[in-house]
Amino acid sequence: MATVRLRGQLEKLAGGVPQLEIEAGTVSELLQQLERDHSGLEGWILDERGVLRRHINVFVNGEPAEPQTAIDADDRIEILPAISGG
Repeated sequence: MATVRLRGQLEKLAGGVPQLEIEAGTVSELLQQLERDHSGLEGWILDERGVLRRHINVFVNGEPAEPQTAIDADDRIEILPAISGG
């Protein structure tokens, strides 16, 4: 299973769990499973169409990832909201 690390507000919405283990074949499958397993995240990562929200960044092994990016069991996934301010 891939190791998933949530950052910022997403960690709090998942119940304060800093690290999760999720089995999935792609980033998209992983994000869908994450929202199913942690209802507090529902709508924060994926929109109502199941599309990754623009303000969410996903990295696989430190590299930017797209929804179709394949995931292996030993991969490290980081999911974090974009930081903005003025």
